[in-house]
Amino acid sequence: MKVYTYSEARQRFADVLKQAALDGHVQIRRRDGQVFTLRPESPAGSPLDVPGVTTDVSAREIVAWVRDGRRSTKRFVE
Repeated sequence: MKVYTYSEARQRFADVLKQAALDGHVQIRRRDGQVFTLRPESPAGSPLDVPGVTTDVSAREIVAWVRDGRRSTKRFVE
């Protein structure tokens, strides 16, 4: 973990943010002894939130493919 003085952090703020992103956090120490921890925030969105795909396939065609696929598999009943 990297520790910056207040003056260093102010002068090199972009570097401080980059270091926080790499290490997970950095500390900033003031002259009076107070220490602050800077941490990057986690993304708020879901990793499953993906954009849709545009296609010329209709819902009927998709359903027909699924039904055809189900017919071609053999099901064993015990």
